[in-house]
Amino acid sequence: MALELYLDLYSQPCRSVYMFAKKNNINFDFKKISLFGGEQYGEEFGKINVIRKAPAMRDGEFCLAESIAIMTYLAEKFQTPDHWYPADLQKRARVNEYLSWQHTAVRMHGSKVFWLRVLIPKLLGEEVPKDKMAAALEDLDGSLKLIEEKFLQDRPFIAGNEISLADVVAIVEIMQPVGSGLDVFESRPKLSAWKDRVQAALGPELFDEAHQIILNAREMADNMDISTLQAFKPKLLRLFL
Repeated sequence: MALELYLDLYSQPCRSVYMFAKKNNINFDFKKISLFGGEQYGEEFGKINVIRKAPAMRDGEFCLAESIAIMTYLAEKFQTPDHWYPADLQKRARVNEYLSWQHTAVRMHGSKVFWLRVLIPKLLGEEVPKDKMAAALEDLDGSLKLIEEKFLQDRPFIAGNEISLADVVAIVEIMQPVGSGLDVFESRPKLSAWKDRVQAALGPELFDEAHQIILNAREMADNMDISTLQAFKPKLLRLFL
C-alpha cells in the first residue's frame, strides 16, 4: 500500500507536510480532504485519525496524526538530507526548540488574524470589533519579533546555514495572515530576506503551488456557502473572540 497523506492545503500544517514530502521526492498518495466541508468528521477519516484533524498519514497499517510527528517520521524513514532534522545534538535542539514554541505563539496568533480578517466577518455578517483586531495584531507582531530576534538572530535559517523543518513550519504559519491581505514582511527586512531564502530552498514553484489556495482565501470567502461553518460557529467565536 502506498504512503497516504490526508491534506487540505488551506491548513498550515498540511502545507508544511506537503512541501516537505514533495521537496524530498517522497512518493505519496495525496488524499485531499475538505476541513471547511467537515470531511474530517466522516466515518472513513475517523478510521485514519480519531483526533479528526488534518494532516494525517497512513503507511500500510500504521496511522499517524500531527504534522510534526509526520514530518519527523518521514525524515527518519526516508533518510532525508541531514539538514532537515539534524543528527547533531545542538542543531536538532534548535529545531525542536522552535517546533515546541510555535504552537502557542505564531501559529495561534497568525491563525487568529486570518480568521478575524477573512472568515469571522463572513460568519457574523459584520466586521470584527476594532479592539479585538488590534489585540490580535499586537500578539502577532510580538511573535514575529521573537522569530527575528530569538530564533533567526543573524543566521540564514533557524538552525543555522541550511533550511530545516523549523523553517518550513515557520513559513506556513507566517503566510497564513498574508492570505488575509496583511503584508507581514513590510518593514521587516530580516524576516523578508529569510522568507526569500526559504522560498528559494524549497523551490519557487513548489512554494507557490502550496500557497496558492491560501493566497486566494479572500476570494474563496466571498464565494463560500457560510452554512458550512454554522455548525462550528459557537466554537469559532469562543476561539477567536
